[in-house]
Amino acid sequence: MSDISAQVDIPNRALFKAAEVCELAKVQPYVLRSWEAEFPDLGVAKSAGSRRIYRRADVEQVLRIKHLLLVEGLTLAGARRRLDEQTAPVADAPVLDELIARNARERLTAVKRGLQSILELLTPTGDAAEFRLAPPASRPKSRVRALPAARVKRSRGKPVVVRRESKVRSR
Repeated sequence: MSDISAQVDIPNRALFKAAEVCELAKVQPYVLRSWEAEFPDLGVAKSAGSRRIYRRADVEQVLRIKHLLLVEGLTLAGARRRLDEQTAPVADAPVLDELIARNARERLTAVKRGLQSILELLTPTGDAAEFRLAPPASRPKSRVRALPAARVKRSRGKPVVVRRESKVRSR
């Protein structure tokens, strides 16, 4: 892909205007704007009231996108996938698997020790083989005094609650 940018003479500057990028890539401005929408990592620096500005890496990426679409015949989604594959970091799988396995064994051993210590705390004799779950001991029922019952009186079809109250005699 670097041969594409070698074919196009990119000036040695850090920033480019949108019109300059269109001229270098030989695409229309509406095409460049549609690519900005499709490729979120296409870094367009735009602040309030200013024009769209591209970095040198953005210009190189525009040239790669153009090559993928026009020369290789990929769709926008295919070009996005291809660019993601090219920029994805490559890790050495066996070394990574070995590191994960070693850390996993150490973590599992630490968890096992912790569970064994919890089990020892829960057993009264300290013998983990005798550990059994049991329901909590039942408590004697306390005597609860019932509240006075309320009478329901119907008044025009609607229930009305009347509480029993002691009658106070007035003199």
